[in-house]
Amino acid sequence: MSDTPDSAVRTYTEQHRAAFLDDLAEWLRIPSVSAQPEHDGDVRRSAEWLSAKLAETGFPVTEIWETPGAPAVFAEWPSEDPDAPVVLVYGHHDVQPAAREDGWSSDPFDPVIRDGRMYGRGAADDKGQVFFHTLGVRAHLAATGRTAPAVHLKLLVEGEEESGSPHFRALAEERSARLAADAVIVSDTGMWDENTPTVCTGMRGLAECEIELYGPDQDIHSGSFGGAVPNPATALARLVAALHDTEGRVAVPGFYDGVAELTETERALFAELPFDEDVWLRTAASHAAEGEAGYSTLERVWARPTAEVNGIGGGYQGAGSKTVIPSSALVKLSFRLVAGQDPERIQEAVRTWAEARIPAGVRHRITFAPATRPCLTPLDHPALQAVARAMGRAFGTKILFTREGGSGPAADLQDVLGAPVLFLGISVPSDGWHGPDEKVELDLLLKGVETTAHLWGELADALR
Repeated sequence: MSDTPDSAVRTYTEQHRAAFLDDLAEWLRIPSVSAQPEHDGDVRRSAEWLSAKLAETGFPVTEIWETPGAPAVFAEWPSEDPDAPVVLVYGHHDVQPAAREDGWSSDPFDPVIRDGRMYGRGAADDKGQVFFHTLGVRAHLAATGRTAPAVHLKLLVEGEEESGSPHFRALAEERSARLAADAVIVSDTGMWDENTPTVCTGMRGLAECEIELYGPDQDIHSGSFGGAVPNPATALARLVAALHDTEGRVAVPGFYDGVAELTETERALFAELPFDEDVWLRTAASHAAEGEAGYSTLERVWARPTAEVNGIGGGYQGAGSKTVIPSSALVKLSFRLVAGQDPERIQEAVRTWAEARIPAGVRHRITFAPATRPCLTPLDHPALQAVARAMGRAFGTKILFTREGGSGPAADLQDVLGAPVLFLGISVPSDGWHGPDEKVELDLLLKGVETTAHLWGELADALR
């Protein structure tokens, strides 16, 4: 355990709570919506605001890093110990679009506090979770008497995450020497719920594919030509039907090569979570659970690779009938990937599998979007255990472990920097990311502050 006194951290945090929340509210008033060009100036203003606030916090180095799109913010605070491990914190300062008419109870860019919650776009995703690091490092210094963190601390806060991070990989590669770290902390995730603090150990990767099939040069009469020429819609239906076997496994040869299987310890830890499948199905607006045989629902969405049909179409879609053989058909597929899978190999396997099933006389086009790699930190990794200890000290209870079924740019940092990625988030499902009335629970936000105050000492010990 690090030498940061728990009571001193809590006292310092409470003493500075009001000013901290005032600053966060000021930042939330900047509508840094990266997806809307009319807010380009606001995204830049958000970066400038954060850079200035990090300097005010004490970071001796704060810089705005330009990209072909929105700017990122970099900050650095060297430890006085030259042998201290280096830790990089990742987050983002851009937010999703929001307007009062979307169903907000108040102006999304004029944050308000009601019933112990702060409502405003970005309160949880991700400005609130970035900002708790500012008070956390100050509490760490105050409680230990240090003048610099116990680790060599870096921050990278991008401005395009809500637009798919189109320039993030290139930025990480270009600045890899400045970003070099022994561990990466991602504060853009959450916990299981308000009463169950958890640490996420990994995220799935993503490969997206679009397959277009072309038959006749135009729609043709199904009576005159049906049964005598290939139908691209039929070919596409057969292709989609062959995507899974009867056990719910993806039928693409080589798809599971290298997949990191769940350990019995991980399965037991997942089982400790207070999971109610009926409640989960209601959240999913679905009526039954389904998936790969032999795995629980949580295991399927967190630790198993998947193939999903995201959209499919071809031929006549209007009212009534139009008896044609369509000239084309299209399907959009997405593949969620887990540790051990290589997106480029998956893309090649999918292409080979699909092309082998396209009949003669049907032309095709198969395209892939830029892929996201999966990332996973083993449960016994010292840095992960340091995060769990720091969070346990803040929350005063046992910390459980989850994974994230979605995907994000964290894997790029793991890939480029060769460092383990740890997830530290205090947001909960009810925070309503991307929806109206997004909020953050203030008590949990302050627990995030306390966690980071303990974390730097814990990591300094764990990574030596």
